Amino acid sequence: MSRAAPVLTIDGPGGSGKGTIARRVATALGWHLLDSGALYRLVALAGQLQSLAADDIEGHAGVAANLQVTFGVQADGSEQILLGTPPIDVTAAIRTEEAGLGASRVAAWPPVRTALFQRQRDFARLPGLVADGRDMGTVVFPDAPLKIYLTASVEERARRRYNQLKDKDSGVSLLALLRDMAERDARDMSRAVAPLVAAQDAIVIDSTPLGINEVVAQVLDLVHLRRLHST
Repeated sequence: MSRAAPVLTIDGPGGSGKGTIARRVATALGWHLLDSGALYRLVALAGQLQSLAADDIEGHAGVAANLQVTFGVQADGSEQILLGTPPIDVTAAIRTEEAGLGASRVAAWPPVRTALFQRQRDFARLPGLVADGRDMGTVVFPDAPLKIYLTASVEERARRRYNQLKDKDSGVSLLALLRDMAERDARDMSRAVAPLVAAQDAIVIDSTPLGINEVVAQVLDLVHLRRLHST
């Protein structure tokens, strides 16, 4: 009988640092990475490129079911995401605040979530998977042997996002980011399907006072404590 791939889930609100942490942990372990938020961002962006109405649920579900996407790495080690046929580089486009808001919108629709469910499950391959998102530990991988819920104060998360965006967008406003983040939190936590919540067996890490290296070290310690990674 083949051994099942171990799965580490990292859930949490936007700006908590889960994407950065997941990528560094996956690299340290040599595991696969699932950035589930990118899939929802891609659905929203592809819907826009296809001129779908913003409230066209079935249209976006069709996009999700037929999403043609390639996740890769550029020569400098940074991520590269190609969408469609012929492929277009959407790496920068899906990391904007607009794309994040679009992801939150389409992620609330059950047909879209259903269309992406098995695609996400299929990322679990040996030697292991680090899955980053909002419902990885509660819905997609409920049997994962290690679940992390990474959080931080909304003020700290808005500040981090502001520092990420200020050099790319001269019009970015910290107050606007704080408002949008609080509204997105409320929407993600109150949606009827797969709301943002820590799994009952998740280990909660508040990253507000912590640096990236400190959080990565904590997560890696937990992985080795649970004996999920053979060295």
